[in-house]
Parts: sequence; structure tokens; C-alpha cells
Amino acid sequence: MNPSQISAEIARLTQENHRGADALYEAEVQLAHAENELDLIEQKAFIGAEGTVADRTALARLEAADARLQRDLRKAEANRIRVKIKSIESALMATATQAKLMQSEIRL
Repeated sequence: MNPSQISAEIARLTQENHRGADALYEAEVQLAHAENELDLIEQKAFIGAEGTVADRTALARLEAADARLQRDLRKAEANRIRVKIKSIESALMATATQAKLMQSEIRL
């Protein structure tokens, strides 16, 4: 890589990292909504169910299964974005290291 390519790669990775932060925020908002929806469904089902506490809890969990799945999918999405951001940050550090090494070689 030449210096202009390294500079372009650093700029690209930095821009992608900023987009990742925005994507993570959106994913966390969706996760919060999914958790809220799950809580509402589960609590309403618990209140409406009859029987022992264990029975009511089991029925509420069954009724909220789809909402729980959606919440889990939102968690997975947020975690995937976090991993991607870490990967971008690692690539950014590696590219910056390449630039420093290249700068050292030029000085020699």
C-alpha cells in the first residue's frame, strides 16, 4: 500500500465506524422497544391467567413467546453490530500501524 491508499483506507474505516455507531443506536432502540413489548405481553397474560403462580407464569411465557423471539433477534442484531464495530476498530488500528511503519521506513 502506498501512503495515499493507506490514507484513503483510514478515511473509509473511520466513516464506516461512524455509521456503525448510528446503526448500533438504532439497534439498541429497537431492542428497547422489543423488551418493552415483551414485558407488556407477559404481564398482561400473567394478570389474565388463572391458577397457581407457576401456572400463570408458564402461560404468560407461552403467550409472550413470539415477543421473546423478536427481543432475542434484536439482541443478536445489536451484538452483531458491536462485533462489526470492534472489527472495524481493529482494522483501523492495523492500518494506522502500517502508516507509522511506512513513515519510519521513509525516514531511513
